[in-house]
Amino acid sequence: MCKGLAALPATCLKSAKDMKHRLGFLLQKSDSCDYSSSQSKKEKIPSSQRVSQEEVRKWADSLENLIHHDRGLAAFRAFLKSEYSEENIEFWVSCEDYKKTKSPAKLSPKARKIYDEFISVQATKEVNLDSCTREKTSHNVLEPTLSCFDEAQRKIFTLMEKDSYRRFLKSPYYLDLVSPPGASCGPEDCKRSHTRTLDCNSNVISQCA
Repeated sequence: MCKGLAALPATCLKSAKDMKHRLGFLLQKSDSCDYSSSQSKKEKIPSSQRVSQEEVRKWADSLENLIHHDRGLAAFRAFLKSEYSEENIEFWVSCEDYKKTKSPAKLSPKARKIYDEFISVQATKEVNLDSCTREKTSHNVLEPTLSCFDEAQRKIFTLMEKDSYRRFLKSPYYLDLVSPPGASCGPEDCKRSHTRTLDCNSNVISQCA
């Protein structure tokens, strides 16, 4: 016949209390981690509600349409970062910013900064330029003008257009925006969209693993 907790030795009661305390702490920690994880995932999910489907589809018409749209540029940069090749778009953006320089006194330091970061053979983010373009740009920087990086910028634009831009259009970074979950479609379109979504999910899962 059960005599209750009073019949148990004091050491057993203490062990039981210690175990209860540890379980409570672990459960509390687990809940906290789950919450932090879910919050982190929400923060990393790009918001695409303000970009119309018509606008997103225009990004597939040309690289120019893509990178001249703020959201398109952000998506393309994220894609290039995933491939560890973001130096190309960073150089292009730096050149665009440089051409907006209004003060002649600022041209030389800004030109030198771009040269040291992207064009010099010791650059931390060296872009892929042929020797002729590199040499010409190096000469231009000695007496910088607003157009001193134009040729190098065109070469990098063409490189992205023929290579990374095409891969971007086939990646989840673009496909998830042009065909968001729940979008209405016909039977054949839905079938293709479903297959593509499965492929995209597989890519995302493999990246997270």
